[in-house]
Amino acid sequence: MLARRFFSIKLETKILINNKWVDSLSGKTFPTINPATEEVIAHVQKGSAEDVDLAVNAARAAFDFGPWRRFTASQRAGCIRRLADLIEENKSELAYIETINNGKPISDSLNFDLPMTLDTYRYYAGYTDKVFGKTIPMSGPFFTYTKLEPVGVVGQIIPWNVPLIMQAWKLAPAMAAGCTVVLKPAEQTPLSALKVGELIIQAGFPPGVINIVPGFGDTGAALATHKKVDKIAFTGSTEVGLEIVKNAGVNGLRRVSLELGGKSPNIIFDDADLDLAISQAHIGVFLNQGQVCFSGSRVFVQAGIYDEFVSRSASLIKCRKLGDPLDPTTQHGSQISKVQLEKILYYIETGKSQGAKLIAGGKRLGLKGCFVEPTIFADVTDDMTIAKEEIFGPVMSILKFHTIDEVIQRANNTNYGLGAGVVTRDIEKAFKVTNALRAGTVFVNCYSVITEGAPFGGFKQSGNDKEMGTEGFMSYIEKKTVVIKTSEDTLP
Repeated sequence: MLARRFFSIKLETKILINNKWVDSLSGKTFPTINPATEEVIAHVQKGSAEDVDLAVNAARAAFDFGPWRRFTASQRAGCIRRLADLIEENKSELAYIETINNGKPISDSLNFDLPMTLDTYRYYAGYTDKVFGKTIPMSGPFFTYTKLEPVGVVGQIIPWNVPLIMQAWKLAPAMAAGCTVVLKPAEQTPLSALKVGELIIQAGFPPGVINIVPGFGDTGAALATHKKVDKIAFTGSTEVGLEIVKNAGVNGLRRVSLELGGKSPNIIFDDADLDLAISQAHIGVFLNQGQVCFSGSRVFVQAGIYDEFVSRSASLIKCRKLGDPLDPTTQHGSQISKVQLEKILYYIETGKSQGAKLIAGGKRLGLKGCFVEPTIFADVTDDMTIAKEEIFGPVMSILKFHTIDEVIQRANNTNYGLGAGVVTRDIEKAFKVTNALRAGTVFVNCYSVITEGAPFGGFKQSGNDKEMGTEGFMSYIEKKTVVIKTSEDTLP
């Protein structure tokens, strides 16, 4: 039904600069693929360094001379709220675009991605009039205060796993702070970002405030190195994040925010509600086909319930419905691309060769489309590749542990520190473990529950800043100190 209903929708495929849709200066395009069918959806204009330069100059002019900074807080909030309303009005079309471009189930696009996207924009619309500094006591005839100002022109690079959500996480706080933006969506999933670009124009954002340049890694590198960009915000792999840091320093110092990869532990104690534990472990790994940065793919299960957990997990995964992402009953869709499919299959074969016990899944589904069966390995040890490296796919590794101190040490024995989980009925045990884990977010009995008001970001190689909440807003703010000399009798 959805495929027939939206068969004739118009997909925007051009570059957005200064509220105008333009072709790339090179004239080059690239195909964007439906990973569930491996068919071309559309050809999108490929942004080059020259296109990035035009977009950055537009954002620079809009920030330095345009009306955006002179908008009142309520005017900026009005634009953001109108954008949220337009997204809600177009949610069915956006969910359809997200599904055909990403391969995720339409039910996830409608019931998870769109609500979080809307909540994020509306949350940050409420921040525009809450930007204030403070007065600071100082010896002598001086009046000293701080004021908060937008950081300036921001280059934002988002990933392909949850494009609408990632776009909202980046754009909403930057908009609220009064920044201007050049956004580069992932080359695999540019379509929903471009659709939101149409809605940004309709919402009344002035020209140059939000610019969108699709492209590949060279496009992102041109954005990261551009001397007129004040801040780079990137979400993606740790490997690419390190390149972003290098690129960002090429033409001078600029702020860099990174939200990177993970290999998150999910610790299940033998006092846990086993039904809850199994359910949360499956959500923690198989949500979005395993393509989640904080995926709880290292499942540590205490020895007393280990065998039952493995057996029941294998039974549950066989009930998960795989297939056409546009079928509302589908629970597990396609991986993002053939490249990702082959990477996941490589890790599965590596797990088998290193002695892990395959208890469910492990194969490509069908000959067309990038489908991988949800896969579970038991008898995994810490030194195995599947327990150390981020797979970014539907592969669960189940590891046995005995004591609380042992599992804390093993859980922390990783270069990553994005997420972690604990499942237990013992609140004191939960506090002990959450205090000891080196991770940016710890889920207790509720893996994958995220809200727009709580900061999100990692420790160690999983990133260097926070998104969402007050912290996400403040990452787009500069603090200025003002010291005014006055006479003693006029000092406030």
